[in-house]
Amino acid sequence: MKKLINNPETVVTQALEGVAAAHPSLSVDVENKVITRASGATPGKVGLVSGGGSGHEPLHGGFVGYGMLDAACPGEVFTSPVPDQMLAATKAVDGGAGVLHVVKNYTGDVLNFQMAAELAGDEGIEVVSVVVDDDVAVQDSLYTAGRRGTGATVFLEKIAGALAEEGADLAVVAAIAREVNERSRSFGVALSSCIVPAAGKPTFELGEAEVELGIGIHGEPGRTRAALTGATELAAVALDAISADMPVTGDLLVMVNGMGGTPLIELYLMFNEVRKYLEARGGRVARNLVGNYITSLEMQGFSVTVCRLTDSLTRLWDAPVDTPALRWGR
Repeated sequence: MKKLINNPETVVTQALEGVAAAHPSLSVDVENKVITRASGATPGKVGLVSGGGSGHEPLHGGFVGYGMLDAACPGEVFTSPVPDQMLAATKAVDGGAGVLHVVKNYTGDVLNFQMAAELAGDEGIEVVSVVVDDDVAVQDSLYTAGRRGTGATVFLEKIAGALAEEGADLAVVAAIAREVNERSRSFGVALSSCIVPAAGKPTFELGEAEVELGIGIHGEPGRTRAALTGATELAAVALDAISADMPVTGDLLVMVNGMGGTPLIELYLMFNEVRKYLEARGGRVARNLVGNYITSLEMQGFSVTVCRLTDSLTRLWDAPVDTPALRWGR
C-alpha cells in the first residue's frame, strides 16, 4: 500500500487539519470532526447538514459554504459519523428556522442521523431529514436497505442550499430536496478497487480485463462483473440502466463523476459519450459537472448522475455558490 499518510489511524483528523489550513472560509472542529461555515449560523435561514464516511472527498466538507451546506460531519473512512457529531453540527447551524439533514441511504447514516434529529428535537430544534437513494444499480447492498445514495447528493445539496439561501422555510426546502432526489438517477462503473488505509489491501479484486458494473462508493458489489469494453459501450451500460428507470428526455443536469483515480481526460471523453447517448434519445444536457465530486478513495472508474430539470430547478442550480469544491456566480 502506497499512500501519502503518516498513520492509518490519524488519516481523517490530519486531513481535517489540512482542510482548516487550506480554507479560511470554513471552521473545522478537528477533535469532534465537524465542519461549518466560519461565519456561523445565519439567523432566520434553514441550516443544511450532511455527512458520511470520509474517503468520498470533496463530499461533504468540500460543499460547505454559501449556497450549499452549512455543516458537514465526516466519519472515519467509509464509516458513518456518530450522532454526537451530527447533533453538534445541527446545533451549530440552527438559525431559528430549523435544520435539514441530507442523508445518503446507508444504514449507519440513516440510523445515526435519525438519533441526532431526535436529540435535536429534545433541545427545541426542528429537524427534517431527506434520504437520498438515487443509485439504480442494485436494490439492496452490503450497507443499505433499498437503493444507495450517491451522486444525486451533490445536486440535492446545491439546489436545496440555494433555496435555503433565499430564505425559504424548512418545509419548502425539504420538498425541493425530495423533488431533486425523485428526478435523479445514478450508476457507477469501477475499473479497479480502492484501498482503505486501515485495511492496507484492495477491497476487492478485479482482473486486468474486468470491470464491475453498478459499483457502490464503498466498493460494494454491483450488478455484474464483465469484460472491459470501450467508453461508448460503458456509457451505454450506465445509461441503459438509468433510462430503464427514468425518462432521459428534455433538459437534463448531468454529472460524469470520477471515483478518485480516473484522469480528467478520460472523464471528458466519457462525458461526450454520455452526451451523444442522451441526445440520441431526446435529451439535452442543459447543465453539467465533469470531475471528482463523490469519490471512493483512489478507485478508477466513473459514475453518471442524471437529473430531469424543471425551470425552477435550473434557476436554483444556476444560483450563486461559494464552497471549496463548487463555486460560481459570486
